[in-house]
Amino acid sequence: MPALDGMRVLDLTQWEAGTTSTQYLAWFGADVVKVELPGVGDPGRHTTGPGHDSLYFMSFNNNKRSVAIDLGTARGKALFLELLPKFDVVVENFTLGTMEKLGLGYETLKAANPAIIYATIKGFGTHGPYASFKCMDMVAQAAGGAFSVTGPAEGPPHQAGRHLRRYGFGDALRHGYSCRLRAEAPHRPGPEGRDSDAGDHRQLHA
Repeated sequence: MPALDGMRVLDLTQWEAGTTSTQYLAWFGADVVKVELPGVGDPGRHTTGPGHDSLYFMSFNNNKRSVAIDLGTARGKALFLELLPKFDVVVENFTLGTMEKLGLGYETLKAANPAIIYATIKGFGTHGPYASFKCMDMVAQAAGGAFSVTGPAEGPPHQAGRHLRRYGFGDALRHGYSCRLRAEAPHRPGPEGRDSDAGDHRQLHA
């Protein structure tokens, strides 16, 4: 039996940092359902042009199922909240404050499913002076110090060719919330959810 057999995950992530973490869960046996915008989907689907799913997208989203829901509409929000009690984990990596603007912040999710584990991925976490800054891989590498040890010894800092923080970050986050779910389940007297946030630049320091 797969290690995470029976775990169900609603995946709101895009690009890499979140999609790698949920893909790891799927590889370990979790049922991962990716929520995508109707008619558009994950932006990573279209990196090689419209009309077909890109290799980039398929590389980070295999073993998942998808459902089209527009969370910006009342109908879409109601459908998402209707699905929530059937899932154990929600993962998202939107810009800070997006879920709250959609009316889907942690307290709302917890009201629909008190046992939900809510993992939110932000470039600089959810607190502190840089929390509102947007972040892609090169920004996280610079902030985390990876630039300083990459490139020619006498030359300027360089971005690493591999997206260090995104792959390592996905692995670290997957370990975190899968272990938390499995470790706490036998000991909790009743359903109690968790709100976990993680920052990309902190993963590089680790």
